[in-house]
Amino acid sequence: MNQLTNASLTRIARRAMIENGFAPEEPQKVIEAAESLETKPPDLTASSSVRDLRALLWSSIDNESSRDLDQVEYAEELENGDIRLLVGIADVDALVPKDSVIDAFAYKNTISVYAANHVFPMLPEQLSADLTSLRAGSDRLAVVVEMIVRADGDVRTSNVYRALVRNRAKLSYAEIGAWLDENLPTPESVAEVEGLDAQIRLQQKTAAHLYQLRRRNGALEFETIEAAPVVLDDMISDLKTQRRNNSAREIIENFMIAVNVEMAEFLESRHSLSLRRVVKTPARWNRIVEIAASFGEHLPQNPDSVALAEFLERRRKADAVHFPDLSLSIIKLLGAGEYVVQAPDATDDSSSDGHFGLAVQDYAHSTAPNRRYADLIVQRLVKATLEKRRAPYSAEELTKIAAHCNERESRARKVERQIRKIIAASVMSSRVGETFDAIVTGITPSGTFARTLRPPVDGRIVLGEEHLQVGEKVRVKLIDTDAEKGFIDFACLH
Repeated sequence: MNQLTNASLTRIARRAMIENGFAPEEPQKVIEAAESLETKPPDLTASSSVRDLRALLWSSIDNESSRDLDQVEYAEELENGDIRLLVGIADVDALVPKDSVIDAFAYKNTISVYAANHVFPMLPEQLSADLTSLRAGSDRLAVVVEMIVRADGDVRTSNVYRALVRNRAKLSYAEIGAWLDENLPTPESVAEVEGLDAQIRLQQKTAAHLYQLRRRNGALEFETIEAAPVVLDDMISDLKTQRRNNSAREIIENFMIAVNVEMAEFLESRHSLSLRRVVKTPARWNRIVEIAASFGEHLPQNPDSVALAEFLERRRKADAVHFPDLSLSIIKLLGAGEYVVQAPDATDDSSSDGHFGLAVQDYAHSTAPNRRYADLIVQRLVKATLEKRRAPYSAEELTKIAAHCNERESRARKVERQIRKIIAASVMSSRVGETFDAIVTGITPSGTFARTLRPPVDGRIVLGEEHLQVGEKVRVKLIDTDAEKGFIDFACLH
């Protein structure tokens, strides 16, 4: 393969989508349905069931390039020191009703796929980037979760309702993170909106309260390093590594977790069916114990998220430079999350596992209905409950949806991983013969896999892979690459 271009990578990504059962483009009937919605906007009239909250100082923080904005946030401090936090979630269901043509297309893919330089959206762009996006300067329908957050991080009360909202500023993780973490001058996007400076700082304070409670309960805090392609004259010429964590991301992540918990508890309190997101107690806990022991640390023999969180925090303070490497090992051993059905008043179903990594018991993905079908399902369940209607899905239908979402999510990760490997194989082809520090990330019937640490690229260990374990640090030599197939082959140096 010649050096990758943006255009050639898009063609490869499209082919990978098709091979994995996705529809990379909308069929004509979906395009027509989306176009017709542009001429029939939803009713934006406030009513007894839809509050008018457009006067509040809403803002959003997302990736700079994101157009499918799912959330807006607003906070205000109360006289007693508590903080009233409102998170508005795009009311996608208002334009994509159950069993509509667009809904059927969204169900097929179930998730937006982010393939490096190209996004394959779950919904047509007329919706996700416009009509159902909480974009700045536009009036939009939203499902709002209102929480009263105490200084100790406890959500004292919460409420869920529909509302009209208006995003005053689309902010990015990069600019807000740099401003908050590096004490830089106020970004222009913040300074030009009166009161937004204080608003964002109050949101940061609120997020810190929420995080401290989860941390006491055993929430696991990781740090990861990602590799992004460097494009020069339309050619992908290199990989740029960047750390994901910053204060702006922490604001949104903590708000997202709080909302997902409140949505799950709202449905449970109303005796409604629910679609939960769980990360089960790790089956390979013994390997996590071994990794801790290699640092001279002791973890209990039975899975304990509080003990693991404390161990991770000690390692972060002791060796911040290599903490992302440890994070990767633990993440791989924890395993992926999955969707399960929570029946009303259930006490013995699989959702009782909760979310081990987040240290929460009740958790329902609900904050990204433009990007994840499961979130749209939860939104419909919530709206039906608010309107005192029967649940729009039976337990059997939800079980089928959960299984489909799990399978599609796994396939989406495969597509995204394949594109990352093709980019990496192309860039790394000039470094054959070099050696790298790496971590073993997977052992399957098809082979043993590792990720180099600098730069972070994935490949297969084809020589010297015997007796390795997931999470083990190794030294590998790059012996071959095949950019066409995305293959990177290593030899383990014992």
